[in-house]
Amino acid sequence: MSRRVVSQTLALKIWEKCVDAVKGANDVVDIPFSNDRASWDTFLQGVNDTLDPLHLAIKTTHVQSNGQEICMLVNAKSDDVAQVATDYTATEITYFKAVVEQIMLAPHESYSVTSLAALREVGALKINMTKSQAEIVLSSFVANGWLTKSKHGRYSLSLRTLIELESYLRNNFPDELLECTLCEETVTEGIACYTANCKARLHTHCYAKYKRQKQICPACSVNWSSDANLRKLLPIGEEAFKTGQEQSKRRTRPATTESDESEDEMDMDMSQPTQTHTNGASINVDEEEATPPPRAQRRIVRRR
Repeated sequence: MSRRVVSQTLALKIWEKCVDAVKGANDVVDIPFSNDRASWDTFLQGVNDTLDPLHLAIKTTHVQSNGQEICMLVNAKSDDVAQVATDYTATEITYFKAVVEQIMLAPHESYSVTSLAALREVGALKINMTKSQAEIVLSSFVANGWLTKSKHGRYSLSLRTLIELESYLRNNFPDELLECTLCEETVTEGIACYTANCKARLHTHCYAKYKRQKQICPACSVNWSSDANLRKLLPIGEEAFKTGQEQSKRRTRPATTESDESEDEMDMDMSQPTQTHTNGASINVDEEEATPPPRAQRRIVRRR
């Protein structure tokens, strides 16, 4: 709970150490440990059944770049009540939604925005927030694991956001939320087929594994075997960004009744830190202890 995100390897080690800690404790607790996938899946299902009344769940996913499997503690409930307990004001949550929108609508499936574009949302929203305050809030979004910031200074959605806010993203950006053709998980970093109208999208790690076995597109079957064709594959994510794109008109999605209603479904329980790296590289969460993130500005409301 203190780290929120851990590798699959560390999750297994924690399970093993917990069993060792209670072993022989008056034979009251009997939780066997077995280092195989089937046993882990059964154990995890039992944990999630217990966590369900608390509206929490441990979900597994993969780092898009290298395929590392991670376990993530997420809030499994989406309602307005959960937002009351967050560290963020309504204004800051509105700003977060605006930044997410610009990331999802980024051209050429680049799924990232510059710091300048993120700060530009303050003026577009006409909210009571200065750009200096917005910089602090953006840093807090990164520290709490809702956004990642690359070494080039571009913001993108974190794995936590992709997993915990999946229903919100699907409701509001159904056309922009892509799935990997191979593993069917959300993809915002990887490659796309260059054939016109081909729907093939692959995570970086899925593509690396796939090309060792086959040299054709899994959707349209075009030949990818030659070096010339490999160079034509289109990037997904920050590498798809082209200089000058964000100097164009700010992008917005058409307002619909369905998407307006789904705005209330964003559940951002931001009170717990997330141990992630923000340089767009692989997540390494095995060794470091979680450190408290900088806190966003809070609005104190006194109630009678």
